[in-house]
Amino acid sequence: MKSKRRLDWVKACAANEITDAERQTALRVLREKRVALFIVTYNAEHLVESVLRRVPKDLLDGFVEVIVVDDNSTDATFEVAQRLRAELGSAALNVYRTPFNRGYGGNQKLGYLYCIHKDYDFVVLLHGDGQYAPEYLPRVLAALDEQPDAVFASRMLDKRRALKGGMPVHKWIGNQLLTGFGNVVLGTRLSEFHSGFRAYRVPSLAQIPFAYNSDDFHFDTEIIAQGAESSWKISEVAIPTYYGEEVCHVPGLLYARDFVTSLITSRLVRLGIFYQRNFDLELFEDEKYQFKQSPHSLHQFVLGSPDLSSARRTIELGAYRGLLSSRIAEKVSSHVAAHLVEPDLAGGAEVAAIDLDEPFARHFDGRIFDVCVSLDVIEHLNNPEQFLNEVFKLMEPHGRLLLSTANVGYFVVRLALLGGQFNYGKRGILDLSHKRLFTLKTARRLLGQQGFRIERVYGFPPPLVDLLNQRPGMRFLEAVHARLSRWFPKLFAFNILFVASRMDSVDEVFERTFSGGSRAGGAAPEPPESQGGQ
Repeated sequence: MKSKRRLDWVKACAANEITDAERQTALRVLREKRVALFIVTYNAEHLVESVLRRVPKDLLDGFVEVIVVDDNSTDATFEVAQRLRAELGSAALNVYRTPFNRGYGGNQKLGYLYCIHKDYDFVVLLHGDGQYAPEYLPRVLAALDEQPDAVFASRMLDKRRALKGGMPVHKWIGNQLLTGFGNVVLGTRLSEFHSGFRAYRVPSLAQIPFAYNSDDFHFDTEIIAQGAESSWKISEVAIPTYYGEEVCHVPGLLYARDFVTSLITSRLVRLGIFYQRNFDLELFEDEKYQFKQSPHSLHQFVLGSPDLSSARRTIELGAYRGLLSSRIAEKVSSHVAAHLVEPDLAGGAEVAAIDLDEPFARHFDGRIFDVCVSLDVIEHLNNPEQFLNEVFKLMEPHGRLLLSTANVGYFVVRLALLGGQFNYGKRGILDLSHKRLFTLKTARRLLGQQGFRIERVYGFPPPLVDLLNQRPGMRFLEAVHARLSRWFPKLFAFNILFVASRMDSVDEVFERTFSGGSRAGGAAPEPPESQGGQ
């Protein structure tokens, strides 16, 4: 009786609230656009009939297709829906059954892919258990007239009304807490993240990788995150809350955990320091290199280095477009910017196109340099040892090498490992393009073995100000992090700069020892086979 009273209340609300203008707009949308109604069902044999019969007849006939997808229910949901197809006399009503249980999110994936293949304009999602009132379809459809990417039917635009509709107090509180968290993380202003009564613009769905989302209930959360990151226009319309005879299959605490985890993951992927395929929305594809302006940044430190101020002939290996090289060229007599493709923003620097994974010293015809700069390059190379051998050949004895690399021992990576994560991202230490990763100790060893003596080591924080914002709080955080990076580089340095001297090679020492000095007699031995910088 209680559920019947609530159902009557919902129907009365719809009769009083849905305006003639909304109904007429909804019918016009159905005439002008190819709109599908997608009903997801699972073990709802006693409820799906009511849901279908409650869809206004003029709307039911106006949809290009009504798609009922039963998620391999263990009851007679599929058979009931099939029988209704004949009884309702709707040629557009089609009932399908998954070959095995796909889960709430998995069921939605199938329906949306179906609509994409059919080239529909919009799809409206409705639950087959009756939790969301079909009587409010005119309001949802009318909102599509503004061509949004999504319309959410929200129970929380009027929060008090949600309680009146029977929403349990603990769910009412949890709904608001999780929604508030979601809005902070995504920068949205939604009244509710958890409604299952939605409409999507099908071409917008086709542009996001929803097929990689969870098959579970937080599929809805992930699709909001994808939409927010894709700058979707999301509209909300008010609906009443109805809790009747439906069986809730959502485990509350587990859902809350997955909700929070999904949004945090989305944010980390957006920052480029974590990777998960469903949140890969082609971010940073054109952001291969950014010149850093922060006073605590590696770039500014290198530009102020005394090694550059006293240099005559310098080279930057891995200059990308040459932004840093253009500034170095202003400080020295002669500077070369080298990259796989000739840098186009190198200013007064000489440019060169070389492959750093191949022997490249011969490209410079015996020219040598007193300072070589190579920032965050060796982690991208197939063979850093070979690269340093080539660098060694380009440098005059005791010339300076300024070389930086990402620190895989950074405390964030260590904490992630404690949690069982070693996940690559679009930028940062675990950049997808990184091939060799180094700690402070292993980078030291690499340089020493290749003939360089390390003079100084500097740690640098992540470029928070350049990548996020210029707010005072962010500047303060970066300044504190910069201090920690200098004091404890093994743990707090995001990347590490080594200032190293090019030592005499074994060949050079051999020559000076056995050919240039006095000897007790006999012929001088042949020099050993050249070992580059070793």
